[in-house]
Amino acid sequence: MGAKAWLALPLLGLACGGRSPAPETMSGELRPAMAAASGVVRGDSDKGPRDHRVIPLRPLTGDVEILYGDPDVAGQPFVMRIRELPGAVVPPHSHEVDEHITVVQGTWYFGLGETFDRDRLEELRPGTYAFAPQGTWMFGYAPDGAIVQVHGVGPFQIRWRNGLKTLDDPQVESVFLFRRGERVVGSRGAGRITEGYASGSVIQYVIEGTDGSRFMADQQDLDRQ
Repeated sequence: MGAKAWLALPLLGLACGGRSPAPETMSGELRPAMAAASGVVRGDSDKGPRDHRVIPLRPLTGDVEILYGDPDVAGQPFVMRIRELPGAVVPPHSHEVDEHITVVQGTWYFGLGETFDRDRLEELRPGTYAFAPQGTWMFGYAPDGAIVQVHGVGPFQIRWRNGLKTLDDPQVESVFLFRRGERVVGSRGAGRITEGYASGSVIQYVIEGTDGSRFMADQQDLDRQ
């Protein structure tokens, strides 16, 4: 999905914060990216498949904005923008199709490998393009939030290197210290937990701040209020 090269992203899953992956994604199986996401909107809803379009960069009304095509349809080109929340870590993952990424707002950090390693992250500033060949293991980080534009040819699916668990997992107590709705405080501020994600050593929560903004925080960085 994007990581500094999710190569800059990927996709959807964790990085888009606040979405609950479909149960099948927890095992690490390949699943359609869109099936794992809520907050998906179309930025070209008034256009036909072959209509001309110009879609400027603007505040996203969802976490994922589809600009062209359908990422879940085999053989169909697609273009989408993804909002990465401040503090979001994208765990190691891969795709079975090539991924093209352009950072359009903020700074995105990307690394290659099967293990998340901050020392291997590379900085991608706005305007930077990254390419991740199919099957590449990658991971990412957005310290202050970012918007990345991803394009390719579907089906765009995510394979998590270490599977993926959320706060809806039946064995939640064995992984997560906090629950949905709990109030917590960390280095980014205080707020209420709306979701949690765990993949290997990466355990993060989506936090809704007192001002309504959202950010993500590592489990070890949080305390109960």
